[in-house]
Amino acid sequence: MATVRASRSGYPREVTSAYHRLFRIRPTYRWWKPLLALLLGVSFYYALTLVYQEILLAIVRGVGGASASTHLLRSVQQDQQNASEPLVLLFTLGSLSTMLPAMLIAVRLAGLGGWGQLASVLGRIRWRWMLRCLVPGIAYMIITVGLGYVVPASWQGPVDTGPQTATPVPALVVSCILIVLLVPFQASAEEFAFRGLGMQLFGSYLRWPVFAIVLPNVFFALAHSYNVWGKLDVAVLGVSFAYLTWRTGGLEAGIVAHVINNVVVFLLAAPVVATTQSDGSPVGLGITVVASAVYVVIVTWQARRHEPARVAPGGSAVDGGAILHRGGIPGSGVGRAS
Repeated sequence: MATVRASRSGYPREVTSAYHRLFRIRPTYRWWKPLLALLLGVSFYYALTLVYQEILLAIVRGVGGASASTHLLRSVQQDQQNASEPLVLLFTLGSLSTMLPAMLIAVRLAGLGGWGQLASVLGRIRWRWMLRCLVPGIAYMIITVGLGYVVPASWQGPVDTGPQTATPVPALVVSCILIVLLVPFQASAEEFAFRGLGMQLFGSYLRWPVFAIVLPNVFFALAHSYNVWGKLDVAVLGVSFAYLTWRTGGLEAGIVAHVINNVVVFLLAAPVVATTQSDGSPVGLGITVVASAVYVVIVTWQARRHEPARVAPGGSAVDGGAILHRGGIPGSGVGRAS
């Protein structure tokens, strides 16, 4: 929430705002602008995705003919994570990654901030803080994978009993390279969209942070094509990342865990061509709850030690310019891929 601190003279000295309320302290804020940013973000995402996909299909068609592009589309429809066909991963991960520039451009054009508006309360990615989240992120994934191996697979959802084929080595190598290169952009894009724009949009109208933490993740869960347990699994991750975004004042903790989670999930699935996609289960959900809780506790402990900025200080620099406050007085200053 926004806080006005009084000076000894009685005049407002500094305005601070929690992450989810950042739009509100923009001098250009109007009630309709967050909705405009959402409309622009969704529109740009679909437009950029269409352009990206058409360019990729045109290249595939030019190299392998019309049958090659048709085969690619059919393969994507069957399994968007099929590592035996690297072009499928290039199609899927590249398409999702266009969400990142779409969100940044939308916020900029809506007049709600600069390129770093969604990154943190300081208007930029705090790389030192992000590095501090790396060890907790690795611990989170060790717990997730470890519990996944300890708990019988039959308890974690439907088991693929069909014939399994090993991914050809050349395809596996290329797919692993694509996963390492593209997943960071895909996972970051989802953080900027659902924890970034989503939280600041709801926070523009609803002061209590619980709304901004929970509501965007309803849409985050629905955006994943899993069963109800899988959607709940994704929702738990989303709420955990959203809480840490609010608690630490930026997207860094969520980005780190999201990237590590998806990279590991994709890499573990890559060596085998599955006939069905993994889905959710109550036990799988429980594993995610435990691992996410541990991650939240460790990062919160780190935040208490290192104290990353939780609020935007009055007069703080955002993309090279001071925030001029409304009223004219400036401040003083493994589960599954998600």
